[in-house]
Amino acid sequence: MTLVLNEEQRLLKDTAKDFLARVMPVAALRELRDQKDELGFNPNHWQQMVELGWASMVLPEAYDGLDFGYMGLGAVIEESGRTLAASPLFSTVVLGSTIIIEGGSEEQKSTFLPQIAAGTLSLALALEEKPHHQPSDFATTAVADGDDYIINGEKLFVLDGHSADYLIVATRLQTGTGLFIVDANTDGIERRRHHLIDSRNAATVRFNHVRVKASSLIGNAEQGQDILNTAMDYGRICLAAEMLGAASECFERTVAYLKERDQFGVKIGSFQALQHRAAKMFIELELSKSVVLDALSAIDEKRADLPQLASLAKARLNDVFELITNEAVQMHGGIGVTDELDIGFFLKRSRVATQILGNSHFHRDRYASLCGY
Repeated sequence: MTLVLNEEQRLLKDTAKDFLARVMPVAALRELRDQKDELGFNPNHWQQMVELGWASMVLPEAYDGLDFGYMGLGAVIEESGRTLAASPLFSTVVLGSTIIIEGGSEEQKSTFLPQIAAGTLSLALALEEKPHHQPSDFATTAVADGDDYIINGEKLFVLDGHSADYLIVATRLQTGTGLFIVDANTDGIERRRHHLIDSRNAATVRFNHVRVKASSLIGNAEQGQDILNTAMDYGRICLAAEMLGAASECFERTVAYLKERDQFGVKIGSFQALQHRAAKMFIELELSKSVVLDALSAIDEKRADLPQLASLAKARLNDVFELITNEAVQMHGGIGVTDELDIGFFLKRSRVATQILGNSHFHRDRYASLCGY
């Protein structure tokens, strides 16, 4: 287990950093917000990301993927956090494709994965049903009816759910958890878009007697929860990587401000109290880098401690991202809460990202349970 990137991964990270800084800076997210963009992301930017191979990075070569691994994808996602880049990368590639790879039939894999690699198909995971993360015991049901299933229920906070081509719906079957891949335009599906405070998008999705073929079930009732748990852990780790990138950028912008802002005739960065607080942030970031790299490597190595590392990474980055964005606003003073400064975008992203796939309370409890406490 090496907690450093190899030469290919470093090159990939540098390429991503250059592309995102040029093409998708924070100003691009601001523009999407101000225009109330219908998709919530720029399709031209997404296509460029696809051409760089990001959509196919973790897909098997047999389905037009690169099979480059999650250490590589994590490096890209970390850089996307620095610019708060909005795209379907997380919902489609990290969550959606993982479920298909882990549990899909040969027909499902050959149908959907090449389209994901080509950037012509987007997915959204319809999971949450309550205000807080609860990844099991669903109220949404799928009842067998001949060769079909009938889905009824409502899903909340479906990331990119308003624009996805297909939805992967977590349901309660008679004997377990069912994951169905469903065309988002199927009769009986109602989607209501929500603009989140971080300028991203989610949707409430209602299923009213939605009829789907039995062939749309991914895996079976006995496998469903395990497949879902794996995808969520991959998602938690990749989200932690994004949060690490965003927190790092926020910290660097804050340190730069401390070096240039004058107060009482001196740079405020010379104040010992602020130096100590900046040192605290630096230490927390360095520790977080190791946690995220370890978790990403655990995915590629299929390690048994992956669930523990996923909760460790998500809980830690929840706390660190919140700490750094809070400190950044305070150290910038009054201008820190103005819309013209980008710092506020990072703070708002931290508040949303913290809640996705479990907040710190959820993951501390889960980590303790996984460790036998």
